[in-house]
Amino acid sequence: MALLSRANTRRMLAKLAEAYPDAKCALNFRNPFELLIATMLSAQCTDERVNMVTQSLFAKYPRPEDYAALTPEILQKDIKQLGLFRTKSENIIATCKLLLEKYHGQVPTSRDDLVDLPGVGRKTANVVLSNAFGMPALAVDTHVKRVANRIGLANSMNPETVEAEVCSRIPEELWSPAHHWLIHHGRRVCSARSPKCEQCLVSEFCQYYKRLQKETKLQKKVLESEKTVKEKHKSRSSDKTTSTANAAKSSN
Repeated sequence: MALLSRANTRRMLAKLAEAYPDAKCALNFRNPFELLIATMLSAQCTDERVNMVTQSLFAKYPRPEDYAALTPEILQKDIKQLGLFRTKSENIIATCKLLLEKYHGQVPTSRDDLVDLPGVGRKTANVVLSNAFGMPALAVDTHVKRVANRIGLANSMNPETVEAEVCSRIPEELWSPAHHWLIHHGRRVCSARSPKCEQCLVSEFCQYYKRLQKETKLQKKVLESEKTVKEKHKSRSSDKTTSTANAAKSSN
């Protein structure tokens, strides 16, 4: 699939920026540590459900020391509404212990250090760097990956490749806001199963939409061709019937 030109990429992003001027991280947090925990909890969960859980969780356990003192079984009771809660409880406790041992209880500002924490991958690290520390980073979740591939910002299903391709095509200062624009667009318009292409403000740039249009035109031509063949067949059958009837009259 052809990727967007840099000029069209700039115009497309400008439209998304205009459409989603207030786009921001949907997870509720007051500091880098809370965002780290919330993002770890968000795997295979909606942000809304995570926010429901963290409202009481952060009030109960505000510091890494609080989690480090827990057993996984105790923490599981507080996050059991979320998917993978057993694995998440173990990773959160292990991460908090490591924060205390290596970083004096502070969240590191290095991507390499972040991904060394148990249960923290590149996406989580980028979310923290971007939203907690204001550093240029583009986290690739399922929405970003889908929309970037459809529009033509990337051509890969590998998150790291998508991140590299998108970041190579847009200015560094737009990495973080572009992440939010693409997520909002994916949730509101460019959904996985039934994208609202006719309502999309960037359809003129979208490679997926252009492909759909070509397929629709081709399908229309096939249907028209089939209709023409049927009409010709019907006409021939009618002519044959008329001819037979005339022959019968002549013989009488």
